[in-house]
Amino acid sequence: MEQLPAQMTAVAISKPGGPEVLVPETRPVPQPGPGEILIKVKAAGVNRPDVAQRSGAYPPPPGASDLPGLEVAGEVAALGAGATRHKLGDKVMSLVAGGGYAQYCIAQDAQAMAVPSTFSMLEAGATPETLMTVWHNVFERGALKPGETLLVHGGSSGIGTMAIQLATAFGSKVIVTVGSQDKADACLKLGAVRAINYKTEDFVAAVKAETSGAGANVILDMVGGDYIERNYETAAIDGRIVQIAFLGAPKATVNFTRLMIKRLTHTGSTLRPRSNADKAAMVAAIEAKVMPLLREGRIKPVMDSTFPLEKAAEAHRRMETSGHIGKIVLEV
Repeated sequence: MEQLPAQMTAVAISKPGGPEVLVPETRPVPQPGPGEILIKVKAAGVNRPDVAQRSGAYPPPPGASDLPGLEVAGEVAALGAGATRHKLGDKVMSLVAGGGYAQYCIAQDAQAMAVPSTFSMLEAGATPETLMTVWHNVFERGALKPGETLLVHGGSSGIGTMAIQLATAFGSKVIVTVGSQDKADACLKLGAVRAINYKTEDFVAAVKAETSGAGANVILDMVGGDYIERNYETAAIDGRIVQIAFLGAPKATVNFTRLMIKRLTHTGSTLRPRSNADKAAMVAAIEAKVMPLLREGRIKPVMDSTFPLEKAAEAHRRMETSGHIGKIVLEV
């Protein structure tokens, strides 16, 4: 391996604000501690939490890097004490607690996964965050089973496009809500049985029609607001609603009677503050159950656009238009 440089380029948040506050700067290359690896970053995924952090609404957890970036792919450049799962030069992709918008980034050895040979490094950089979010929320929390129906709000997002592919691969039916015909077409191509344009259709009625009145068994919701009560209407008996974000309001006025009558479960989670042990357990489950599908090329992230690291501000502008289909990635 080449000698590690002392300095690197990183994109930092100069102050809370719009995309223009993302500014390249020179920083020391971080050193991996016990159980950690240092990744020479080739690609870093851009996610909604990065936008929230940049605007000042989502501070990094204690001990995490102040740099944005929650997922990276690259080569292992250094090993901390006790890091044994990966060796120098291995191509890996990993969820990280922060620091992804940089030439080098620290990851937990137990959270890094080998890059499938079917993936480019850019695709690998677009994978860990959505893969772990979907696996944990749809399959672990939502307990989606083969033959059941999953409704995904925001079907054309990075998370949505991963959820369609995974749920379909495991034998479930997927219905999505989207905001345009382009997005609907993209979701149908990935295997969704129905794509509902929420601007022109009532998703409650459309899901009922598609499921012969039964409703959706699992609903993955990143909208909140008035969708909460409508999700209760849309859900099947014993349905599970999993909340992963609030692009709308985090508050709503809801009649909870349906929760009892239909025996619904409304749960939710966020990935970033979870313990390293929790994340390592998710990775172990994904390696056993999902990685074979990735290695066979049956599941791949849908790529929207790629920007050089130094143009992270442009990548954030793209995300904030909500025009993207799939993942936005920074190339390092």
